[in-house]
Amino acid sequence: MALQICPKCKENSFTWFINGKSHLTVWSCFNCDYEAKESESEKYICENCGNKTKTKLKDKETEYFWCSDCNTTSEL
Repeated sequence: MALQICPKCKENSFTWFINGKSHLTVWSCFNCDYEAKESESEKYICENCGNKTKTKLKDKETEYFWCSDCNTTSEL
């Protein structure tokens, strides 16, 4: 599994795992310990790169869109 750019610290250390209890996809950063959950499994087309790699992430404070291909974030 390839590492992604973390939306918080901008380092190439963001990866995911499936939570065994809730079966949700959880994204976490090895560099800054940031963690966010995918709020749904559906992917959207990113307006920036045109690929269907945009998903909703939710952390303790914010819910937002994040594109795993071009590493951009946008508000809901």
